[in-house]
Amino acid sequence: MAGLINNLLILLLVFQNSCLGFKNPLSVFKRYKDTTRSLSSECLGNNRPVISLGLTDFALDIRMPGVTPKQSDTYLCMSLRLPVDEEAYVVDFRPQASMDTVHHMLLFGCNIPSSTENYWDCDEGICTDKSNILYAWARNAPPTRLPKGVGFKVGGETGSKYFVLQVHYGDVSAFRDKHKDCSGVTLHLTHQRQPLIAGMYLMMSVNTVIPPGEKVVDADIACHYQKYPMHLFAYRVHTHRLGKVVSGYRVRNGQWTLIGRQSPQLPQAFYPVEHLVDISFGDTLAARCVFTGEGRMTETHIGGTASDEMCNFYIMYYMEAKHAVSYMTCTQNINPDMFRNIPQEANIPIPVKSDMIMMTHEHHHEETKKTDDSSSLKQPKREEEEVLDQGDFYSLISKLLGEREDVVHVHKYNPTEKAESDLVAEIANVVQKKDLGWFDAREVTNHDERANTSLARNRIHKFHRLESTVRPPENRHFSLQHDFHIEEAVDWPGVNLKLGQVSGLALDPKNNLVIFHRGDHVWDRNSFDSSFVYQQRGLGPIEQNTILVIDPSNAEVLDSTGKNLFYLPHGLSIDKDGNYWVTDVALHQVFKLGVRDKEPLLILGRSLQPGSDKNHFCQPTDVAVDPVTGNIYVSDGYCNSRIAVFSPNGMFIMQWGEETSVGKAKPGQFRIPHSLTLVPEFGQLCVADRENGRIQCFRSETGEFTREIKHKLFGTELFAVSYVPGGLLFAVNGMPYPGDIEPVQGFMMNFSTGEIMDTFIPVRKSFEMPHDIVASEDKTVYVGDAHAKTVWKFTSTEKMEHRSVKKAGIEVQEIKEAETVIEAKLKNKPISTESSKKWEKHHMVEQASSGISFVLITTLLIIPIVVLLAIAVFIRWRKTRVYGADADHKLESSSGRILGRLQGKGSGGLNLGNFFASHKSYSRKGFDRLSTEGSDQEKDEDDGTDSEEEYSAPPPPPVSSSS
Repeated sequence: MAGLINNLLILLLVFQNSCLGFKNPLSVFKRYKDTTRSLSSECLGNNRPVISLGLTDFALDIRMPGVTPKQSDTYLCMSLRLPVDEEAYVVDFRPQASMDTVHHMLLFGCNIPSSTENYWDCDEGICTDKSNILYAWARNAPPTRLPKGVGFKVGGETGSKYFVLQVHYGDVSAFRDKHKDCSGVTLHLTHQRQPLIAGMYLMMSVNTVIPPGEKVVDADIACHYQKYPMHLFAYRVHTHRLGKVVSGYRVRNGQWTLIGRQSPQLPQAFYPVEHLVDISFGDTLAARCVFTGEGRMTETHIGGTASDEMCNFYIMYYMEAKHAVSYMTCTQNINPDMFRNIPQEANIPIPVKSDMIMMTHEHHHEETKKTDDSSSLKQPKREEEEVLDQGDFYSLISKLLGEREDVVHVHKYNPTEKAESDLVAEIANVVQKKDLGWFDAREVTNHDERANTSLARNRIHKFHRLESTVRPPENRHFSLQHDFHIEEAVDWPGVNLKLGQVSGLALDPKNNLVIFHRGDHVWDRNSFDSSFVYQQRGLGPIEQNTILVIDPSNAEVLDSTGKNLFYLPHGLSIDKDGNYWVTDVALHQVFKLGVRDKEPLLILGRSLQPGSDKNHFCQPTDVAVDPVTGNIYVSDGYCNSRIAVFSPNGMFIMQWGEETSVGKAKPGQFRIPHSLTLVPEFGQLCVADRENGRIQCFRSETGEFTREIKHKLFGTELFAVSYVPGGLLFAVNGMPYPGDIEPVQGFMMNFSTGEIMDTFIPVRKSFEMPHDIVASEDKTVYVGDAHAKTVWKFTSTEKMEHRSVKKAGIEVQEIKEAETVIEAKLKNKPISTESSKKWEKHHMVEQASSGISFVLITTLLIIPIVVLLAIAVFIRWRKTRVYGADADHKLESSSGRILGRLQGKGSGGLNLGNFFASHKSYSRKGFDRLSTEGSDQEKDEDDGTDSEEEYSAPPPPPVSSSS
């Protein structure tokens, strides 16, 4: 018994010790639960600070617990313990803040926070032990993702156990309503060991003084690097209001290599390093901040308030795990003389549009604010503001082009008349307005008059467009007759052109085919790193002409351009003025090129810098230009999931779209928006959502989702789409994945219904990766293939069937000829000589066929009549011989009945069955009336009588002049 008791005690102790091993996580979760009870209900993020993301991953939501700062330049801190004791790795940061309330945030890692309160004033300290900066955010910066296999190590024996969030509230005027702030950051952590450990290197000036009124002031930082190699993959700059540009470099053997350069007045995100830069023992890290003292009345020092300045250059790096150092700093300038050789680019401020200027957090008296407000009313709006702020006009556009159901519903009992009259009157009122915004608020100069005239002309132009779409687009459907088939033009020599990877196709205003190809460059697995930075810049730009203008009839090269401009061409579009709009996925840019201009007319995006803000793209795929408004639509792209819209002069207007979530793709979600086409008749923009295997259409003015076109025949991928005025939509899919059965092919669809009307494939060669498609109004279709390096031409073969049914073994013939000439005659279009000859030949064949048919039918009908007359003569001769004169009366009567029936005047009927049945050796079977059910012939109403039409010839078909 005693032994049993001892065993129970031992088991109890073991169980207790096991429980103690889990005490910390459980107590932490309990503390979270207890703490959140007292937090503000406005801080929804803190209700569940730990969110499970599977067996190995979890999210940690670190938020301010509902704070209301009472004075400007308040720094508040809060801490959160890592909910696990073992090692974990931070692989993703997602900010939950807005620059409207927060100046900037820093996230630290340490083991002993300075306070155990829910939050505290950071003046008390952040951590009592060594702290590491893990993340920094300011000015609405986007999320930061680490490269695959890279993570910040936390927990375990050597990693940080606590996260401390520091939030700088610059101007507390945003808290006049006494609301509670819950800003913070959400971390994605994993238990999976990461082979590369991330760290932060902070370069910071601590003694810079900016004299008042000084135009240019440089703050320089430089340190020797004396540790194991590290690989830089992201950078972030930070100053306050006076900063113009911040640049960071590696200096090795006197050579300066750029790490990153950015304006601190743009969103202060971590931007990817242009080229992965490695830092080795003995290298020097150098940075320069350029400031201006203009506008300041006193000296400005480095400090922690918004009226002070900072000069920070953050570098994210990774190292091999066994040598990893999580945090390093540089706050000195070891060699001021070296900055005489700094590249000139470091001294050139990056221009930033005023709508992107960092909001000020300096304190202003109410009187000053009122003065500023009143003076701002007198200032003219910028062109960008004028374009975007014509509230009544663009509200009307929105109503007309996409949100007009409410108008129609109001007048549902007589919708068309009332709605149209009201809308047209409203348009006229806007177009004829005398008040064009700020123009009459000041003295009008010649420039202003031109702007005024331009705006009025623009409004009138839009009015005519809107007037033609008064009836809601959704109520207009195109009636398309499917009387043609798309087939390859097998005699077109363009399939043999020597091209690189064909990425884009378009038709110019003269209907010439324009090809965008990659020359001797190829896109393969070595082209980009995990941060989408191009890795083969050393090859230089493509030396061949990348844009070729091709004669659509004989494939002769009419013109070429685009040499030494591009690295990896992708999308191509041509506007109504004939300008080329192209995208380059390596440069992450969009270009506008004039036909005769050697330099681009407009460039969107930053060269070789992937990003997701207003000034950056990430592998943009295609571009489309509205022929009326001139607005520019960019599908962005392979690593972003959005459609970005810009004004004709390149100013950002709006964007829509998001990454596809788990499960079925929702409207407005993309997985590589790959191709664009405008649908002017419907005021829509359609997108080939490649990896979701569908077409999504949106209102081009508002970005509102309108419809999805998706078919099983599309398979897994849909690469490109092209709309043809008149209601036809062409598309091409991708090669099937293993296990898929849908072949790669082209599609012709009715845009109104989404119905597939035809599919087509080439005869010569085969589709491998058809990458782009373009079609013209005459239903000529071109498909460019990136892998086959080929362009195919397809034409519409319209069906014209003519059947001649011939007796006595004459076979059924079916003549198919194109009706292009017929269509041209109906539309009064000019006819080519070749088409005219084909038409004349076909017309002669048709007339000959009709003549033959008439002769044939007539002959077939005369033969029975001749036989009947011969039989009658034979009977008369025989009866005369047998009966003599007595037969004259009978034969006359009989012949009269026969001839009378043949003339349609008799009351009886001739029936060969009855005639031959009068002779004993003949049977009636086989001569009864034939059934006509199921044939083209109509059945007689009176089945008791024999049909006259049984032996009467049908009228010959009339010779049609239009077939």
